[in-house]
This record gives sequence, structure tokens and C-alpha cells, in this order.
Amino acid sequence: MSSLEEPLGLGDLPKLSINRLGSFCQSACRSTADDRSTGNYTPSNSGNNQTLFHSTSRSWHLQGQYTDSSCNGVDMEFRTLPQKVSWDLPRFVKVVEVGPRDGLQNEKNIVPTSVKIELIHKLVASGLSVVEATSFVSPRWVPQLADAKDVLEGIQHAPDVRFPVLTPNLRRCHLQGFEAAVAAGAKEVAVFASASESFSKSNINCTIEESLARYRDVTSAAKKHGIRIRGYVSCVVGCPVEGVVHPSKVAYVAKELYDMGCAEISLGDTIGVGTPAG
Repeated sequence: MSSLEEPLGLGDLPKLSINRLGSFCQSACRSTADDRSTGNYTPSNSGNNQTLFHSTSRSWHLQGQYTDSSCNGVDMEFRTLPQKVSWDLPRFVKVVEVGPRDGLQNEKNIVPTSVKIELIHKLVASGLSVVEATSFVSPRWVPQLADAKDVLEGIQHAPDVRFPVLTPNLRRCHLQGFEAAVAAGAKEVAVFASASESFSKSNINCTIEESLARYRDVTSAAKKHGIRIRGYVSCVVGCPVEGVVHPSKVAYVAKELYDMGCAEISLGDTIGVGTPAG
């Protein structure tokens, strides 16, 4: 999810393929079956403007306005396509980089602490302003992150750069939990809950309600310390065990995290089954 906030490159939108551009215009031209089979299409123009489509290169060259007889004489102003395409697009995209935690925790071979610190510094140097550095969890369950304290203490903090850490509980031992994170210098923490009951039990060995009760202790302590809190909701579209997850479950968990004091709530499509159409 890095907090790289840059304007979208709307000027590049006309370079999209004809199939994608056509979906934004009800009267978009379609070549005949013969033209499509050859892979080249040149419409008849009402002026000197040119419109060419080459399927081999997937390029779509547009200039000005044209009238094509195959489009029933409908004029199409391609210079306005970026505006049509960008109706619902935000001006900025925010990215929260979680690779040093969520990515590395799945590596079988232990990554040296110095390498993790270097990775974080390079991510920041690339322009990212939010990088989730590590997680204060039990080394027994996630040995890759047993060096959380050393990683957090080894990061060179920079202005306007945030390094949240995952703290799934208040405290279980001196190496894990919210209290250990604060002792190591954490300025922002994150908690996560699942919208799927089955996934919650299999992933963190507790029910959704049990996880929320645990996080209330964490968020309460964080607010006392003036520490920012992020919330994660996993399986917001589908679950590897239950299948489709109802939106009402997602809304419930998200509201609970919001009521606890989470400044941001991330909705995660854990198994990657979401589509733009829903």
C-alpha cells in the first residue's frame, strides 16, 4: 500500500491500447473483421488528421478530430479522452511500502539486519515517505523478524518519512509487542484484523472479536503515548478458506478499527481476487 504522492500521468493516457480507450467511449470505432484479421486499420478521415492502429505494436496514434464511415459518421475528439478516462481518478496516489516487513517475513533464509536497514534506506531514497520497517512479533512464529529492535534502531530517520511497525499485541515478552516497539523508538504502529473469521483463526489463532479486543489495548496505549496508529483489514474481497467475504463484515471491522483511533485503515485483498468491476 508507500506514501509516494505524485500526480498521475494523465498526459500519457492516450497511449493506452485501443481496447481500453474504446471502453470509455460508447461510440468508439471498431474495425471490420477483415481489418482485425490483418492487424492494421486505417479509417477514412474528414480532414488531414490521421488515426492509425497497429496491433503488433499495440500503439494508438491520435491526432485531432476525425469522422469514420465505419462509425456511422460519429465525430470523436480524442484530445478529450484523458479527461474522459480520468473522471474518477484521484489527483494523487499514496503508496505505503511494506516490503521490509510483509515481504521479508516470508523469506526462508534469514536476511541480515544490515541488509534490511540498507533496503529501507534505499526505499526512502527512491522517494517513498512511508515504509513499514518491521514487526514486533514472537521470534518463535516469525524468526525472520527477530531483529526488529535492531532494525528500528538502525534506521536513519529523515524528515517527513514515517516508519510504522506492526504491533499485534501489547506485550508478551521483552522482544515483542507494543511496549517493545516504543522502547526501540517507534513513532507509529499498526494493527491488523481480518474480515474473515476462518482466516483470523488460521492466521493469528483467534476470532475476529478476540483480535479486536487485543488491539483495543494496543491502540489505547498508543494514544496515551501520542503515537499514530494504522489499521489493516485483510481478506476484504475473498478468503482462501471461506471464499467470498461480505462487504458488511469488512465495514464492521473497519469501523471498529476507526473507533479505536486508527488514523488510516488499509483494506487488503489478501488473495488477489478483486477486480475493478467488483
